[in-house]
Formats: sequence, C-alpha cells, structure tokens
Amino acid sequence: MVLNNIEKLLEKYENGETSLKEEQVLKTYFTSDTVAPHLEMYKPLFTYFLGNQQEQFTKDVPLKTKRTFNYKWISVAAVAVLMIGFYFNKPNNVGTIDDPEVAFNEVSKSLAMISNHMNKGTATVGYLNEVNKGTSTLGYLAEIENTTSIIFKTNR
Repeated sequence: MVLNNIEKLLEKYENGETSLKEEQVLKTYFTSDTVAPHLEMYKPLFTYFLGNQQEQFTKDVPLKTKRTFNYKWISVAAVAVLMIGFYFNKPNNVGTIDDPEVAFNEVSKSLAMISNHMNKGTATVGYLNEVNKGTSTLGYLAEIENTTSIIFKTNR
C-alpha cells in the first residue's frame, strides 16, 4: 500500500501537482534505506534536494549602490556642441556655379562617379541571381505535391 502511494505521488510530482507535504513524504521515503528497486533511480534526485536545503549563502550583500555614470548627458552635450558648431560655421562659398554648362558637366561627373561605385557594389551581389534561380525551381515541388494529393486523394 505504501509503495502504491509513493508511485502515485511520483506521478503527481512529475506532473507538477504535488503539495509541499507530499514532496516531503517523497523526500523522507527516498532518503531512507528501504527504497523499492524499481524506484532507485529517483533516490539521487531527492537526496540532492535534501542536501541542498541545508546550504546557506555566506557572502556579504553590499547595501551601498554604486554610482553609475549617466550617459544621457553626454549625448545632450554632444548635440549642443554640434548645434553650436553648425551655427558659427557658416561657409561663404557653398559651391554655386553660375554657368549652366559647367554646372551640367560637374553634375555629370558626380553622377558618373556614383554610378561607378554602385556598379562595383552590385557586381559583388551577382550570386543572388543564382539563389533566385534555385528558389524558382522549388515552385515545381508545389506542383508535384498537388499532383500527388490528387493521385492519393488527400485533402489539403
């Protein structure tokens, strides 16, 4: 009868449904010398819990809080320095060009340089086209799945 009760308590323990009194019954049973042979595997678990109850924390807990540096004020100061710098650093010559042909040539040179750098960047990601080809062939798998579902008459 006792063994049957212990097995029921173990099942409740594994489901997380035991009370503290029931867990104490399990601990006392498994720390005794008369444990059923088929329940020997639970003995180290409950003996660990019993030994773990007697451990105590012996380190000192500091009650003073360490003073932390507030980084928010650094960001506020950095923004203030930038705003002051932008306000007092007004350039006289902003690069305006009066002749339309010279302006067009300058813009063309700038756009050609940007285009050149963009082409270098897109050349390095050319392998993505191969990935797209591979993923497009995966579409055929969906067609195969549809035909097999029609053949085997499964509802999807």
